[in-house]
Amino acid sequence: MFTGIIEETGRVESIESRGEGARLRIGCAMVLSDAFTGSSIAVNGCCLTALDLKTGSFAADVAPETIRRTNIGALKPGGVVNLERPLSPQSRLSGHIVQGHVDGTGVLESLETLGNGNWWLRVRVPEELDRYLVFKGSIAIDGISLTIAAMEGGVMSVTIIPHTYGGTNLNTKRPGDRVNLECDVLAKHVEKLLSRITMPGGMTVEKLREQGY
Repeated sequence: MFTGIIEETGRVESIESRGEGARLRIGCAMVLSDAFTGSSIAVNGCCLTALDLKTGSFAADVAPETIRRTNIGALKPGGVVNLERPLSPQSRLSGHIVQGHVDGTGVLESLETLGNGNWWLRVRVPEELDRYLVFKGSIAIDGISLTIAAMEGGVMSVTIIPHTYGGTNLNTKRPGDRVNLECDVLAKHVEKLLSRITMPGGMTVEKLREQGY
């Protein structure tokens, strides 16, 4: 489990195709301080298993499902990635509960300055994820815990403060780039519970949704 508070950025040293999957090597420092073979490290919000640890880098095998659902497969040597170690029991939960299980990718539409080092980020989200996103709700974008500031026409907007802009890979992003999205797990559980509620006459929440309610 993670919090969406990025500890450092790393650089892709190599990405090697292995069948339908890949092996990734990331150059970094801080997240290796207590890492061991088998440790979990979130890379752009995607929980990966650290392997072949060396001074200043670690490798991770990337499954075909991860390649399909995230932006990991699009990484190139020299690319900047966000890194976070798992939450320890005694740590403060400064962000929100992030599982490292990416739901899909969105497309960065714009990143505009608001002045004083603040930025307004707009991301077009997949239609199937839109129902989990609400004004002032939590979202992880490339592993960064952020608060949704606006939702309009399938486009999600968030405010980026100077610390986040300077300490993550957002300062390398350009319009058209794919970003990993993980929706709030609580929203997904609520949806499943509500879908099983049966109302008089056999009406369900899902049937109401199909009828446009």
